[in-house]
Amino acid sequence: MLFSNKFDFKTIIIGGGHAGIEASYILSKLKYKTLMITFDKRKIGELSCNPSIGGLGKSNLVKEIDALGGLMGKLVDLSGINYKILNISKGYAVRATRVQVDKDIYKKNVLKNLNKYKNYLTILEDEVNSLIIRNNIVYGINSKKFGNIYSNTVLLCTGTFLDSKIFIGKEKFIGGRINDFSSINLSNYLKKINLKFGYLKTGTPPRLNKYTINFNNFNKQISDKNIVSKFSFFSNLRKKKKLIQKNCYLTYTNILTNKIVKKYLHLSPLFNGLILSKGPRYCPSLEDKISNFCRDRHNIFLEPENINNNIIYPNGLSMSLPIDIQYKIINSIDGMSNTEILIPGYAVEYMYLDPIFLNKNLESKIIKNLFVAGQINGTTGYEEAASQGLVAGINIYLKIKNRNPFILSRLNSYIGVLIDDLCTKGIKEPYRIFNSRSELSLFLREDNADYRLTPLSKKLKLISKKKWYFFKNKIKEIKIIYNYLKKKFFSFENLPIFVKKYFKNKKNIKSKSLICNPLIKFNKIKKFLFKSNELFLKSKFLKEIKILFIYNGYLKRQRLEINKYKFYENIILPNNIIYKNINGLSNEVIDILNYFKPNFLGQLLRISGITPISLFIIFNYLKKNKLLSFNY
Repeated sequence: MLFSNKFDFKTIIIGGGHAGIEASYILSKLKYKTLMITFDKRKIGELSCNPSIGGLGKSNLVKEIDALGGLMGKLVDLSGINYKILNISKGYAVRATRVQVDKDIYKKNVLKNLNKYKNYLTILEDEVNSLIIRNNIVYGINSKKFGNIYSNTVLLCTGTFLDSKIFIGKEKFIGGRINDFSSINLSNYLKKINLKFGYLKTGTPPRLNKYTINFNNFNKQISDKNIVSKFSFFSNLRKKKKLIQKNCYLTYTNILTNKIVKKYLHLSPLFNGLILSKGPRYCPSLEDKISNFCRDRHNIFLEPENINNNIIYPNGLSMSLPIDIQYKIINSIDGMSNTEILIPGYAVEYMYLDPIFLNKNLESKIIKNLFVAGQINGTTGYEEAASQGLVAGINIYLKIKNRNPFILSRLNSYIGVLIDDLCTKGIKEPYRIFNSRSELSLFLREDNADYRLTPLSKKLKLISKKKWYFFKNKIKEIKIIYNYLKKKFFSFENLPIFVKKYFKNKKNIKSKSLICNPLIKFNKIKKFLFKSNELFLKSKFLKEIKILFIYNGYLKRQRLEINKYKFYENIILPNNIIYKNINGLSNEVIDILNYFKPNFLGQLLRISGITPISLFIIFNYLKKNKLLSFNY
């Protein structure tokens, strides 16, 4: 393949992980000529660690990706082999869907969906040596096999592959994943071009042979059947036969396990000085858990990686001790005395780029037309990476079209919270999304991500007419049934016998009172509610309607909070603003603002060292000088 000296592609995407997949998918779907460069085509969409998608906070991201026309939710429903609703005993705002997937089927469907757009997407196996940059503008890349390849934009989404090293005990070798390469040339180049970087650590547990494990004494974790094939809002449009559902199992470490880890702690690279960088706080290694927490046992979830093969992922046993010690640890656990390790656990130390130097469209503040997304920005998890890849892809499209950037707000999405946190605060350790990171978690639920974001997707032409028609009909149906119930009253005499005890002193009972009573199960009363309208009873959206009734009062109060935030969040700070010319700002504040270069006025309150009075001083300066402009 020969490339010209002109712009061969609209964009070049470096990396075939979850960020690269979403960016490639959305850009090729928009008919933009895109090049993805990866070490190995067979590893595109690899689930390098846990074979699951979703979880607390993370499921919100996947549902938002789906609502914006992205791929991950669809892939999960095509490969899900165990579905769970987490926090089922709590409110809907903190519930989360978590899905165990078949790794091979997941990857197969990644390539199947990317190949639909092969007229616009080229995938090359190659190594990138450097970027082509002139006057702080990127014009393409230089690769090992093909030399210079030119493009309008470049997206870096290299995951854990920049200057990465693998550690198993005292062994240390180059690689971003076991049996894979590390991008040494590119990382050395990036260090030279004034991009601030650092190092982080991640890790993974050993993979185990299923046929050498005795599952009899473990707690079986059966798939929640009622939500199978429902991760994507549009799964009902696809008539796909569901996969065989597999069980996961819960077991525990024990006092003997603790003793073994403590005895050999000095052999762990995390404790003997070989690795000094920080790992993920919320997914610690076994060495960290036993060293830091005084517990006799820790949860271990045994999760199948595929439907048919014999590989088990022991979630909770991430470690990087020598292989012989890993055997001692595994064999100390009840039911695993003869268990075989197929692949040892290991740690990876890798280079990341400081996201503080990114605009909220994920374009570099230093190098024009260079976008950065995924784990390279200091995040952890497939879902966080995919979210960034989708946003970067959309903004690359808009950049080339000379249109305003697509900025998701922390007021309308968890993706907005994620990107705002990265670009405003930076990171000191691997970043993971949680419900608690959002001020508006009652509003930003996973069940209403389509309601919040599908209209934006339609505006950007990211979803098909069929999906938009489905969404419009869904909203119309929900509104009709909601209004029907809202106006409906019942006399005490007509109530079902089993609910009368909750309304002894009331004559007229609202539908809302029945629906929102936590002691009354909705499934038991829905026939009563719709006995005069059986058509409504067949609606697929009764769950959403129930949630609307439950949260309506809370949301009225939260909308007041949203309106309060929205004003300052949408005030754009001009790129050419000179803070030292604004009277009343201290030198400390000026230095901080020049370092962080915030995009929006509302970001100021989330930057350490910036006081509310500074925000008002800048606001008055913008108003006085007729510089006020809004991102609506």
